Order: sequence, then structure tokens, then C-alpha cells
Amino acid sequence: MKKTAIAILLAVTLLWIMAPLCFAEDVVVAETGTSSNILYYALAALGCGLGIGLAALGTGIGQGIGLGGACEGVARNPGASGKITTTLIIGLAMIESLAIYALVVVLILIFVNPFGKLLQ
Repeated sequence: MKKTAIAILLAVTLLWIMAPLCFAEDVVVAETGTSSNILYYALAALGCGLGIGLAALGTGIGQGIGLGGACEGVARNPGASGKITTTLIIGLAMIESLAIYALVVVLILIFVNPFGKLLQ
């Protein structure tokens, strides 16, 4: 319960801190007549940080569960350790590929700016 309250408080604080950036964008557009992409990059950095953090959290939990199951399987039947190890390595590679896909998406959002035409 305490962790949930802290997470909610942190989220509300981040929203409170990011609100002036949203309102300041309209002033920049009104004064200069051109749009600034600072809001996009600020929100992209925040979203990318959260996205890669959740991806790392999920893959870490998945790898931990998989490794724990493999260790239990080898402990129960040491003769099947070769097959268990092979399956474990393939499974860990698949789980790790999900983290790499998340990293690629994050890098695209930060550096390529796929929404560039929509922001102008």
C-alpha cells in the first residue's frame, strides 16, 4: 500500500512539473509564429525512459522466473540438464530480444522524430 501511494504521488508530481511546459508552448507559438519541438522532446524523453524501464523490469522478472524454473528442474532431474539448459538459453534469448525491441523503439522515438510532419 505504501509503495502504491508513493508511485501515485510521484506520478502526480511529474504531471505537476510538466504542466508549465505544455502551457509555455502556446506562448512561444503566439510570439514567434513557429512551433518549437521542445515539448515533443521533453515528453519523448520522459516516455522513453519509462518505456525502457518497464521493458527492463519485465525482462528481468521473466528471466528470473525462467532461470529459477530451470534450476529447480536440474535439481530434480540432473540427467536432463542438457535439454533444460538448451531450452533455457533459447527462452532467455527470446526474452532478451523483447528488451532489444523496446530499446530500438525508444531510440527511434528520441532520434528519428517520426512525428515531425505532424508537429509543423
